Amino acid sequence: MTVDPVGTVRSVSVPGPGPAEASTTAPPPALPGPPGGRAAWLAWAIGCTVYVLAVVHRTSLGVAGLDATERFGIGASALSTFSILQVLVYAAMQIPVGLLVDRYGPRRVLLLGVLLMSAGQLAFALSTSFGPALGSRAVLGCGDAMTFISVLRIAARWFPAARNPLVAQLTGLAGMGGNLVTTVVLAEALHREGWTFSFGVIAVAGVAVAALVALGLREGPETGAAGGAAAAATTGPRPSVRRQIRDSWQEPGTRLGMWVHFTTAFPASAFGLLWGLPYLVEGQGMSRGEAGGLLTLLVFSTMAFALVFGRLVSRTPATRMPITLSVITATALCWALALAWPAGHPPLWLLVVLLVVMGSNGPASLVGLDYARSYNPAQRLGTASGIANMGGFIGAMLTLLGIGVLLDAFSDGAGYTADTYRWAFCWQFLPLAGGTLMILRLRRAVRRAGRPA
Repeated sequence: MTVDPVGTVRSVSVPGPGPAEASTTAPPPALPGPPGGRAAWLAWAIGCTVYVLAVVHRTSLGVAGLDATERFGIGASALSTFSILQVLVYAAMQIPVGLLVDRYGPRRVLLLGVLLMSAGQLAFALSTSFGPALGSRAVLGCGDAMTFISVLRIAARWFPAARNPLVAQLTGLAGMGGNLVTTVVLAEALHREGWTFSFGVIAVAGVAVAALVALGLREGPETGAAGGAAAAATTGPRPSVRRQIRDSWQEPGTRLGMWVHFTTAFPASAFGLLWGLPYLVEGQGMSRGEAGGLLTLLVFSTMAFALVFGRLVSRTPATRMPITLSVITATALCWALALAWPAGHPPLWLLVVLLVVMGSNGPASLVGLDYARSYNPAQRLGTASGIANMGGFIGAMLTLLGIGVLLDAFSDGAGYTADTYRWAFCWQFLPLAGGTLMILRLRRAVRRAGRPA
């Protein structure tokens, strides 16, 4: 048995004597933990390259929303369908992807994800009508779903358990680099080079990334590029898919992680994926350049919070719940103040504060994945992470849909005003309240099981 940094007991499969020999043979020594070091950081860096590309794909529509309405001749509800479908596919794929990672290893799953993302983005670049473009975003979401959990599994194999919260936050921080590419480079490329060229270049970049994974990624210590799955398979008989999912779900720490991810992630996700640029341009009267600059602030804030939260959780796991509740409270208060401002036009300083606070959302959501990691054994880590990782994307999907429907409902047909956006964005308080109640409920369940929460 081993004990991780938060005190959770885990079983480790090691070669040992049979039942008849147990009384006469000394127990075998424990297997050494993951080593870390340069090889670990190299493997992580290759996996992170895929994740950065995935974030570019995922957030690309966030700076192209206004272009998409013109290209496909659609309104707010139809526009939100793009991101809703992509996020829905992402969320629905989390458990299957977790099972695939547990059984076949993260390298193969990453390769499949890159190919699907490239195919989906290329189809999106060439689409001129709503239907084919919608299908291409679904394919893209499927590939995107395969990246983050795979990178976390690579980190779990290469780094000691105490380093995993920090490495997870660094992974999220690296992903913000992809968001930065979207808000700065892609936004400018769309303006200068047009739709097909800009999205086509992103699709072609996947070929180079796939080659990097195929030739350079080692899944874990003492394994070749394709040996991780085989090594994992030797640790014992595989449980059935149903049992793998059931055992992961019945662990209250997994469900707590899912609701932490749900409640902390969705405000910034919905804002960055789709509604941020239209809100700032149409609702607040900013130019595209000014709105893009403000969205860049969201990216840099996320990077800063990732470093802070990663350090805190790595050193003191007891900070996980205070971080979670503080982020939820600060986000709700900032949105309440911005939406209550007279005429729906908050001053620039308040918008800056709002975006800085929302920068804490993504890093706080990774606390949820740390709950799933801490309370599940290694053989179902991918499945449990997949369940937890569904949360924020389900929340984002509900928010994208709710805001889009309310924008159309409150619009007078002549466009969307500041007041229209104000009422539509009030939708966010429903999932914030519901998610917070579930966090508090599951926190008590984890404590009743005698575990820190």
